[in-house]
Amino acid sequence: MTTALLYPRTLTAAEFAPYGRVLQVPTDGAGGQPINEGTSIRHELLADAQLTAEAGRPVLSISRAQARVLPMALTGMERHALGSQAFVPMGAARRLVVVVAPPGPAPRGLDELEAFVSDGTQGVWLAPGTWHHALLALDAGDFLVVERRAEVVDCDEVALQPPVWLAPPG
Repeated sequence: MTTALLYPRTLTAAEFAPYGRVLQVPTDGAGGQPINEGTSIRHELLADAQLTAEAGRPVLSISRAQARVLPMALTGMERHALGSQAFVPMGAARRLVVVVAPPGPAPRGLDELEAFVSDGTQGVWLAPGTWHHALLALDAGDFLVVERRAEVVDCDEVALQPPVWLAPPG
């Protein structure tokens, strides 16, 4: 029996749009606003992070991720129906693979998933309800995580049976 593989594609704003946003300074530097007497350029990436539904509050944390070796078996997915979540690399280039499925019914297998690999300078913002795998770093390092917290935990989980195999980026 052959194992079907999920192949990550290059992370682009257009292809990732159904799931959220790519967080990245434009390569041409356009669109920024000078601040601090012109010593900095601010690029606003997201006007509404959607973190306050049902008494939620935004929480910023740093996750120190271990490098993952691909191929690897993906055994589950999760979603946060009431709030968004963002993963942003810190320090030297940190590549990540984002495995996602659209909001709605829980994904059950390979045909319902997409995978994207970042270039090391990109982060992602996952829209509320987007199914996703936990943080998958190709390079060990720190990631800024922004998410919603509340008294009631907002995390639905689903097992992938059989597991889906994630291929190395090509």
